[in-house]
Amino acid sequence: MSSSREAVNTEEAPPPRPFYNQAVVANGFVFCSGQLPKDSTGKIVSGTVQDRANQCIKNLKAVLESAGSSLEKMVEVNVFLADMGDFEKMNETYLQWFGEIKPART
Repeated sequence: MSSSREAVNTEEAPPPRPFYNQAVVANGFVFCSGQLPKDSTGKIVSGTVQDRANQCIKNLKAVLESAGSSLEKMVEVNVFLADMGDFEKMNETYLQWFGEIKPART
């Protein structure tokens, strides 16, 4: 069984460190690295949890599109919050990015 892998990196998202790629495409699947609330220059976005959530999803969208995919094709998302008190505010932002069929989520 042969498998092909392709590294994906875009200038539209924060640059990855030298030990990983923003995503890897393998056998028709796109595996994305986690995203922090950084702009495309690598600067942390300040502001509200909504601002930070928007930046993370914007980065993810850019990486997926660079890989030939989209947010609409996502099947799973893992969300990590420093403060669970931000859960509802983050969800308000999250819902603005995903359509009727939302990814499974942890």
